[in-house]
Amino acid sequence: MPTDFNETPEFRGVVALDGPSGTGKSTVARLLARRLQAQYLDTGAMYRAATVAVLRAGIDLNDPAAITAEVAGSRIDVGTDPWHPSTRLDGRDVEREIRTAATTAAVSAVSAVPAVRTQLVAQQRLIIGRASTVAEGRDIGSVVWPDAELKVYLTAREEVRARRRAGELGSLDSDDLNRVAQSLRQRDAFDSSRAASPLRRPDGSTEVDTSDLTIDEVVELLVELAFRAISAADRA
Repeated sequence: MPTDFNETPEFRGVVALDGPSGTGKSTVARLLARRLQAQYLDTGAMYRAATVAVLRAGIDLNDPAAITAEVAGSRIDVGTDPWHPSTRLDGRDVEREIRTAATTAAVSAVSAVPAVRTQLVAQQRLIIGRASTVAEGRDIGSVVWPDAELKVYLTAREEVRARRRAGELGSLDSDDLNRVAQSLRQRDAFDSSRAASPLRRPDGSTEVDTSDLTIDEVVELLVELAFRAISAADRA
């Protein structure tokens, strides 16, 4: 186990980390959980696993009742070890499948179904209630755990987000960047306008623009904010 796990005192509480794609949210959340000796919850992976179940079943993405039934009948498990995160669907590892282009293209439609969100939010709350947690997603601070000791909303300039996302996909040419930027705009618009748990900056959250910061700089900032939040709560 890497030695830096114990460099920071154990954090007792919940960090809610929200924001759109391309802000560094997942990487920051895992590293922050390691530093704080907390469990790590990737709620996006849960919605992606639900989407895999729907796609495998060949369900029409415009049929919320069928989507709800399929997800309700599926077992979605996420590992909370920040060193070894995992996602399983009905007992099978789907870590690779949840990151495919097909899953990414369909996840907003599946995650917008209110009954799906109700089911998965209940599961997420059970996980968070077990131990100190760094949870990342799009509605952690607003819906899943609004009483988190620290709520952070990560942002970044559109061109930075597009470049990061294209880099994850293995290409940085101008055509790919333009396509990725358009895809991000479409998903932002979809997620921000959905009726159930729309993407928004949670009340009482701290906004952090990651455009000009390294991952390590963001993590260091959030470690400081986390312990500052705990100190403030203890004094209250």
